[in-house]
Amino acid sequence: MSIIDAINKDFESRVRLGMLSVLLVNEWVDFTEMKALLSITDGNLASHAAALEKKEYLEVKKEFVGKKPKTSYRITELGRFQFTQHLNALEKLMRP
Repeated sequence: MSIIDAINKDFESRVRLGMLSVLLVNEWVDFTEMKALLSITDGNLASHAAALEKKEYLEVKKEFVGKKPKTSYRITELGRFQFTQHLNALEKLMRP
């Protein structure tokens, strides 16, 4: 497999790259915090989260805090593995 083949197309979006980077170093991140960290819209975050959840790279937890809904995200083991492989491939491309 070539280095370029190890780059995962699922992470080409800057939003997905940002989301998984945040989740790699945090256990759970809620919707509001993720949206603020990435400076994106509700719809943008929701659509990328849904795509990552469908690939099983992301776990979504929906709950109520009082009467308000709260959505949080966590990277799965598969997501951690695939994203780490992706980052390693990018790093190899940048080496002289």
